[in-house]
Amino acid sequence: MDYQQGEHVEMKSVRVGLAQINTIVGDIEGNTEKIISYIREAEKKGAHIVAFPELAVTGYPPEDLLLKPQFINDNIEAIKRISREVDETIAIVGFVDKDSDIYNAAAIIHGGEIKDVYHKIFLPNYGVFDEMRYFQEGSIPCLYRAGDILFGVNICEDIWYPEGPTRTQALAGAEFIININASPYHVGKAAFRERMLATRASDSSVIVAYLNAIGGQDELVFDGQSLVFNEKGGLLYRGAGFEEELIILDLDLDSVFMTRLHDPRRRREVLYFDESSIRTVVISPEHMRKTEKPLLQYKPREPLDEYEEIYRALVTGTRDYVKKNGFDRVIIGLSGGIDSSLVATIATDALGAPSVKGLFMPSEYTSRESYEDAHGLASNLGIELFEIPITDIFRTYLKALEPVFKDLPPDVAEENIQARIRGNLLMALSNKFGWLVLTTGNKSEMSVGYATLYGDMAGGFAVIKDVPKTMVYKLAKWRNEREGRELIPERVLWREPSAELKPDQKDTDTLPPYEVLDPILKAYIEEDRSFDEIISHGCEIECTQKVIKMIDKSEYKRRQAPPGIKITERAFGRDRRFPITNRYRSF
Repeated sequence: MDYQQGEHVEMKSVRVGLAQINTIVGDIEGNTEKIISYIREAEKKGAHIVAFPELAVTGYPPEDLLLKPQFINDNIEAIKRISREVDETIAIVGFVDKDSDIYNAAAIIHGGEIKDVYHKIFLPNYGVFDEMRYFQEGSIPCLYRAGDILFGVNICEDIWYPEGPTRTQALAGAEFIININASPYHVGKAAFRERMLATRASDSSVIVAYLNAIGGQDELVFDGQSLVFNEKGGLLYRGAGFEEELIILDLDLDSVFMTRLHDPRRRREVLYFDESSIRTVVISPEHMRKTEKPLLQYKPREPLDEYEEIYRALVTGTRDYVKKNGFDRVIIGLSGGIDSSLVATIATDALGAPSVKGLFMPSEYTSRESYEDAHGLASNLGIELFEIPITDIFRTYLKALEPVFKDLPPDVAEENIQARIRGNLLMALSNKFGWLVLTTGNKSEMSVGYATLYGDMAGGFAVIKDVPKTMVYKLAKWRNEREGRELIPERVLWREPSAELKPDQKDTDTLPPYEVLDPILKAYIEEDRSFDEIISHGCEIECTQKVIKMIDKSEYKRRQAPPGIKITERAFGRDRRFPITNRYRSF
C-alpha cells in the first residue's frame, strides 16, 4: 500500500490489520508459522487488532480431515501456541473449536490468552459448501470491548443475512465488524459481494471489514479482494486480487457515532433491542481511547476487469495445485489448437517456462498449420517442446485389432484410439520424469462428452475444465493484448477448431457452433432452465434436444475426469451433482 502521512488529529480511531493469506489444508504447522509471522508484522505497524481468514489454522475446506480427532486436537494445540505469541495486539484467528461437538470458530486472543471463541452461526450447505456435514451451528452473536471500543466478529456466511449477527452486533453498540472468510471465487461474485457488504454497512451504520483468504485448494480458488466499507456504505479499501497482503487501516470511530446521531430509526430499534440476544466479552480494560498521531491515508485500488480476474484465478489455481501437491514440472499435449495453447500459457505464467514441457504428437491427419502453431507457441513461451509422431503406433493398433474389427468401416473407435495413444505417451513421460499432466479440455467439451476417456481426459489436473469454449477465445485474445504481441499465434484464434482425428474433421461435424452451444449449456447446466425456457430464447428445438441428450449421457465421463478450477457459478463435480443412472428427460 502506498501510504502518505496525514495531519496530526485527535480522534477516536482503531488501527486494524487484515492478513489476506494463502494457507494449505492440513499444513497446521506451516499455517501456524505464517499466522505468527503476520501477527508480528502487524504489531510492528502499530495494529491494535489483526484478523486472519476463516479456518486459517487448518486451511479451508478441510473436508473429512474434520472426522479425525487427532486433526482437531492438533489444530487446538496450534491455536494455543499462537495465543502465546500475542501480546498487546488483539488477534482474531479462524480455527476448529471442540466442545462436545466441533465448530467453525474464531479465537479472540490478547495478552497471551484466548479471551473468547466465537462460533459461526450460519453454516452454508449449498454449491461447493458442505459445512452441516461437519460443524454444529453457533447460537449467539458476540460483542467485544477493548477499553471504550466496541466491535463484533463473525464468520463468512454470517454476514450474508440481513438480520444476522452483524445487525445484532451493531444494535448492541459495535462500531465496526470484522468478518473473516474463505470465500471461493466465481465469475461475478466480487461485484455481488461488494453490493451486499455496502448494504450491510449502511443499513446498520457500522464499519464492515471483510477479510478473505487467497490461493487454490483443489477445484476452488480464493480471490482475496478483501473489503472495508464505512458506516455509510462507502468503500474505504479493496484488497489485492489473488495476492497475499497485510492490510493496515485506521478506522474513524467518531464518524460512526456522528452517523448514528442522525439516524432516528436506529434509536427506535435500540430501544426495543433484546440485550439477552448477544453476549458481551471484555477483551481488555484499556485501549488507546484517543490518539494523536498521523493517520494512514489510502485509496481503494480499481477492481480487476472480468478477463483479468478469470485469468488470474486460473493462474492461481494451477500454481497452487501443482506446488501444494509437491510437483515442480508439468507437461501438456500441444496440438496447435486454442485449448492447449491457452493451458500452456496459463501454466507458464503460473510456474515459469522452465517448469512447463510440451509434447506434440502428430498423426497422418495433423495439418501443417497445427505443426507450425504448436512450435510457434512453444517458442513464444520459451518452453521445451518434445515431438513423438503417433502414425506408426496407430497402424500397429489397427493391425492388432484387424482380426476383431474385420471389415467394419472406420468410426469413432479409430478416432479414440489416437487420443488414447496420446494420453498413454503423456502418462509415460509423467511416470518417467515425475511431471504432472495438465489436460486441455474445456467446459463446452466436457458438458457434451466431446472428449475421450483415457485419452485427452488422461491427466492430473484440468486447468480449463470450467471455462466455456467462447470464453477460451476471449481469454486468449486478452492475454495477447496484455502481452502486446502474438504470444498465442494469431492463426490459433481464428482457425476453425478440429480434433484432427480423421480427414477434414471439424468440431461442427458433431456439435453446434460454440456461439450457439455455450448459451444452451449455461441455461441448462448453470441455471437449471427447462427445455421450453431454453428454446424460447431462440435455440432450435432439434439442436437443443440433441445437446441436452449429450449432456445427460456424458455424466459417467465427467465423474472420471481430473479435478479442475471452478470459475463459473456452477461447475461440474462439487457444484452440480447429477446421477449417472437416471431416466428423467427434460423433453
